[in-house]
Amino acid sequence: MQTYVALLYSIILGEGRRVVMSDLKTMAEGLGLKNPRTLVATGNLVFEARAADITRLEQRLETAFEKTFGRHVVIIVRTAEDWLKLAAGNPFPTESAETGDQVAVRVMRKPAPMDGVAALQAYAAEDEKVASVDGDIWVVFSRERPSSRLLAAMNHKRMGIGTARNWNTVRRLAEMVGRISSRAVGQ
Repeated sequence: MQTYVALLYSIILGEGRRVVMSDLKTMAEGLGLKNPRTLVATGNLVFEARAADITRLEQRLETAFEKTFGRHVVIIVRTAEDWLKLAAGNPFPTESAETGDQVAVRVMRKPAPMDGVAALQAYAAEDEKVASVDGDIWVVFSRERPSSRLLAAMNHKRMGIGTARNWNTVRRLAEMVGRISSRAVGQ
């Protein structure tokens, strides 16, 4: 069995409707995924399944989500190993330790174009930073400005399909999959 992390993009269903994480777990179980767990109510799912093609797994999850909740949502899947690599590759460890909610990564389905990432610098305020690591886009957002121009500049049209998570969420997901991986090694 392989452990996976699935990130749902924009799980808002419309006025008065929301995705309840227990319903998301039930949906995953209906697909035959084992031991599904969620983290916070923003669409983070950890589960176990036989090793599978990531693209097919994303398609299965997206189809099941639409059937269950009545709306298409992009879902990006990473293996536990890839998630741990993503977390370890955080280019802003000092900022993450100080303000984990201001550091985020846009996890990309396909690597973000390098020229597009470089162009993001023009949208960054003086106290903001941008970096690309293995095709994902890391950002340190301003503490001084409540809205950053970077967020709008990292859209799907410019960068491709991706979804953002702050460092606190990235770290907690890494802890979840790390515990699972260490249990599997100990068996």
